[in-house]
Amino acid sequence: MPRINVLPKKLSELIAAGEVVERPASAVKEMIENSLDAGAKHITVEIEHGGISYIRITDDGCGIAKEDVKTAFLRHATSKIKTEQDLGGIKTLGFRGEALASLAAVAKIEMFTRARGEEYGTRYVIEGGAEILSEDSGCPEGTTVIVRDLFYNTPARMKFLKKDSTEGAAVAAVAERAAISNPQVAFKFIRDGRQAFVSAASGDLKTAIHSVLGKEFAENLIEVKGGEGMVRVGGYCSAPFACRASRAGQYTYLNHRLVISKTVMAAVEQAYKNSVMVGKFPAFVLFVDMPYEAVDVNVHPAKTEVRFADEKAVFSAVYAAVRGALAGSDARPAITFDNKRSNPFFGNIDAGQFRQIAADLEGGKKPDRPERVSGEMRLNEDAIPFFLRKEYVREIEKRNGDFSKKPQFGSETYGKPQPAQEPKAETPREKEETQNPITEGVILIGEVFKTYIIAQKGESVFILDKHACHERIIFNRLKRETAIECQPLLAPVSVHLSAAQYSAVLENEKTMAAAGIELEDFGNETVLVRAVPGALAGEDVADIITEAAQNLVSGGSRLSPIDDILHTVACKAATKAGYNSSDEELLALANEVLSSNEVLYCPHGRPVAFELKRRELEKRFGRIQ
Repeated sequence: MPRINVLPKKLSELIAAGEVVERPASAVKEMIENSLDAGAKHITVEIEHGGISYIRITDDGCGIAKEDVKTAFLRHATSKIKTEQDLGGIKTLGFRGEALASLAAVAKIEMFTRARGEEYGTRYVIEGGAEILSEDSGCPEGTTVIVRDLFYNTPARMKFLKKDSTEGAAVAAVAERAAISNPQVAFKFIRDGRQAFVSAASGDLKTAIHSVLGKEFAENLIEVKGGEGMVRVGGYCSAPFACRASRAGQYTYLNHRLVISKTVMAAVEQAYKNSVMVGKFPAFVLFVDMPYEAVDVNVHPAKTEVRFADEKAVFSAVYAAVRGALAGSDARPAITFDNKRSNPFFGNIDAGQFRQIAADLEGGKKPDRPERVSGEMRLNEDAIPFFLRKEYVREIEKRNGDFSKKPQFGSETYGKPQPAQEPKAETPREKEETQNPITEGVILIGEVFKTYIIAQKGESVFILDKHACHERIIFNRLKRETAIECQPLLAPVSVHLSAAQYSAVLENEKTMAAAGIELEDFGNETVLVRAVPGALAGEDVADIITEAAQNLVSGGSRLSPIDDILHTVACKAATKAGYNSSDEELLALANEVLSSNEVLYCPHGRPVAFELKRRELEKRFGRIQ
């Protein structure tokens, strides 16, 4: 029988170090947390070769008193807890007192630190857990920790490290998350001599998100603020049309500690139900604050996993806050123009230059093509748009006789006088325009491709997908109804299904009935449909049942079975793209969509409307700069 031995101190320290310091990123995380706990307002993280050969963390925190420097490198040496009772209300990021001891066991460490009020600082060097040097040193208040040659004495761990770029990316992620969660602290991250990002200590969360995660992430965010009971939730989540193909953009901070919480993720994704496209996931930066004693952070060595005393309360609070944010946001995607793809002629001149070109053409002068030479604008005829060229102007003059007259572009002869016409009755569209001159009312402009409605409201033009709009309106109405109106069929319709569809329909017979579809088993993988929702009168019943059945089989994204069925009903009942619609119908749709924030996305999660602001148009036409 093998003997049980007490491990030597050095070996036990190496094992303990492996639990805390798995890679350079975990070392950086521990040291950043120490800096934050020390009250630092400026933190600089610098790495080389992915952090394997060199890590330097500099902060302006409270520093370490000279007599405590050596103690800080002992295992379980901490200023955060003193009694068992302290474990029930941990408010700091680090508390076990293992970070520096673990690092010292597997790396070469040099520390410079000076506590506030001390005349001199301390330089301390320790390698592989053995003290090398301790002396007075001139250094600023705060602490600088330099870690060299991580795992130099544990080659078994070294071989499991990935390439420098991968390890460096992991360190960058740690620094980014710390910067986001502490917008009041200025962070700087330097990687192989190059500054990767810098965040100002503005105190504004959205500014920090923009600095760290970039403009694309930050520009389509919706503010979240709310919660329930003792659980408060704040931060930002992405607009449904800006959701992503993975969960990589999800950041949860519990009492300002970055954690991975399936409870929070599930609550957020449930709040987005019926608003996000299949296969897309919301991005978010959420801060969940709750009593410290209601959460156990001592579950995992890396402190990324937590245990809630009341999971249901946390889920409910997060769901309510995110759902409320989505409901109160008019997050319609805006239409913008990419200057890089615009006409090179217009993209390189301002309004004054454009007017000068027009004047030159009228006077018979030949303009040049716009080219930038030494910062000046040069013009050359090759790039002049055809409608500004002299040959075009002459052709128009020939056809019109008098170029000063306004061309009549609806006639065959353009410039010839047109006979007077009898006044005709105003259309609903013209009446609406007369009654709503540049007001906040909705003005119907028209429809293109028998699919997209163009309408004006205030200082914006909206392009609406009429099918998506109508589909969402019907879906919302069905969701609000306590009892969906059924329309009995004159004769029952038999629908033959696949084995899987047949089984799914029978298993969800009560759900189908709640959605207004009455059916019964007819045997041989066939169901008999006796009634459908009133909204589906005249639609192909077999097609509706088959699609609903297939959605039930495939799980229908993340929707509940009843929502899946209502989604199918709404889709089938909505006006179709390509169908003729009257002005009254188009105006009614536009009014309902643009008069509130209830209709932003179809049940698939696609936006129902895009907005083009007047200012954007005027910039494109050179009216403003």
